Amino acid sequence: MYPLLLKAPIKDYLWGGTKLKTEYGFETDKEIAAEAWTLSCHKDGCNTVLNGEYAGKTLPEVLKIWGDAALGKKAAAFPYFPLLIKLIDAKDRLSVQVHPDNEYALKNEGEYGKTEMWYVVDCDEGAELIYGFNRKIDKAEFAKRIKDNTLLEACNLVPVKKGDVFFISAGTLHAIGSGILIAEVQQNSNTTYRVSDYGRLGVDGKPRQLHIEKALDVTKTVPPEQAYGNVGTEIPTEYGSIRKIAECDMFTAEIIKLNGKFTAQNYDSFVSLLFLDGNAEIKDGSHTLKLKKGSSVFVPAGLEIDIYGNAEILMSYI
Repeated sequence: MYPLLLKAPIKDYLWGGTKLKTEYGFETDKEIAAEAWTLSCHKDGCNTVLNGEYAGKTLPEVLKIWGDAALGKKAAAFPYFPLLIKLIDAKDRLSVQVHPDNEYALKNEGEYGKTEMWYVVDCDEGAELIYGFNRKIDKAEFAKRIKDNTLLEACNLVPVKKGDVFFISAGTLHAIGSGILIAEVQQNSNTTYRVSDYGRLGVDGKPRQLHIEKALDVTKTVPPEQAYGNVGTEIPTEYGSIRKIAECDMFTAEIIKLNGKFTAQNYDSFVSLLFLDGNAEIKDGSHTLKLKKGSSVFVPAGLEIDIYGNAEILMSYI
């Protein structure tokens, strides 16, 4: 087994911009690059391996060859590949939406639900997003506000800055605002219930589908239950610093600011490394990878690697 450099599928949702192409080097013939799925085994778009013996194979194909040893015992305990990691460029605001929990999603959608975390990689001055409600309301008021287009009056609108963190458990109302670039770590699910899309028309010239009844079923109509913003303490290290920004049963995420050499090895889980800025090099004894802004690497469980360079890295694992 060796570290896999991954090619990300690109999604051209209508609210997206071009930063993923111009600033991160993602290649696509699409005019819009709204999302890059930097770690994905999802049926709606999975990674292709770019290096080594298995170059050209998909990540699911390689993991089938390697088996559970590559996943590690914590990740292998899931009945599916557990993570989906994205870079999201919101030139325009996303729909107000919510995700179901596992029980509801399995019953109604045939896949698992979605808890996720946002890390604000960059944003325009004055950028804002929606995170929960600004006060507790009941389901009746929630339904009425959706119907009469006053929902935003009850939403918790949050100004954002680079480095902010938002943990979005299933059932939390949310929406990324315009001018925000986000790294997202989430359960491996693509189930989303739109509550409002501001009357926006899709590429077919028709209003995009809303999912009001399901959203009413699953939304927690309360203010945020998790701390947000400047979450996690940045701890100085001999190689730079490390900051734990999320930890739950489904994933752990940390930001590494590398200035030197960092050694990584996790026997219980694979490790995902998403390079948010800078340049680096990975060595595992017999393989060397040169990484840049936007590079994504899957490190099999138990494999020891050394990372050299100056970079900001999102490290995720189970």
